[in-house]
Amino acid sequence: MKIINVKAEHNYQVEIGVEFSSAIKQICNNHRKVLLLAPASLIKLFKIKESKNLFLLPTPNGESQKSAQFLDRIWRKAASIGLERSDAIIGFGGGATTDVAGFAAATWLRGISWYAIPTSLAGMVDAGVGGKTGINSGAGKNLIGSFYSPKKVFIDPHFLESLPKRDISAGMAEVIKCGFIADYKILNLVQEDILDYPQLISRAVKVKADVVSKDFKESKLREILNYGHTLGHAIEKDSKYKLRHGEAVSIGMVFAAELSKELSNLSEVAVLLHRELLRNFNLPLSYSRSRWNSLSVLLMQDKKVKQSRLRFIGISKIGKPVWLEDVSLSTLAKVYERISK
Repeated sequence: MKIINVKAEHNYQVEIGVEFSSAIKQICNNHRKVLLLAPASLIKLFKIKESKNLFLLPTPNGESQKSAQFLDRIWRKAASIGLERSDAIIGFGGGATTDVAGFAAATWLRGISWYAIPTSLAGMVDAGVGGKTGINSGAGKNLIGSFYSPKKVFIDPHFLESLPKRDISAGMAEVIKCGFIADYKILNLVQEDILDYPQLISRAVKVKADVVSKDFKESKLREILNYGHTLGHAIEKDSKYKLRHGEAVSIGMVFAAELSKELSNLSEVAVLLHRELLRNFNLPLSYSRSRWNSLSVLLMQDKKVKQSRLRFIGISKIGKPVWLEDVSLSTLAKVYERISK
């Protein structure tokens, strides 16, 4: 088992290599009542049953669970079972599930304990770690939320054995992102014939843990974790979430690399490496040329926009993030042409 420590508003551990049923048992032993949120398909697949102190609430699939309507259902379920401040919520599923579980825990009784048991690769290396919780709204993705860390994160790599290839690839976008912003070794590992997922997960989690421990509430440094996400989030919403988060981020990273070449002298070799590695996992590299006007509107709703000025995270070389401030729409449109079809 690999343990990675995270420093935030409280310190917690990410345990990599723990069996999920033993994790649930451990949580139930530490709390009088536990509410587990998970997609119905996962509850059925892994034969999760209610017990004397474990209660289940099936979630909708994907991003649809990150809504005010479902959040209200969680609150009503918490009320019906008498969930108290000493009790806990578990988010068992992909990143959307851990996002809404964490936000429900942050808001129920002004804050109770919660645990993340991510079942997707993206959830393991990104959404389940770091304490960003939230839901979506008509105004945009993740605009309603809080910084509220889990009490512990349990990662069981065996979940990857039953994960569809498309979801593995989407998660690899977040892994590759960590390689480009901080850990070149990851970029070597993802090119091996047989992937060492436990090591890739550990290294990606370590990148995120190190950044979060230095800047929990994203005053500046934590923004580097959004490499590829600024355009990625806009594309994700524009696609009406038909694209997986990692698929949209893949396109966003290619764009960020091209923008870095334009504004920070990133080498052509590094730009091409983005395309090569992402293509190896059948991830999309481009988006429709006709959608630029829609995307430019969505970009202005990004959380990193300050005083109506667009800001992007780029890299000047592999492992060296840079902040691209007040980027003009004309520059963005010019660079978008390179990744549009």
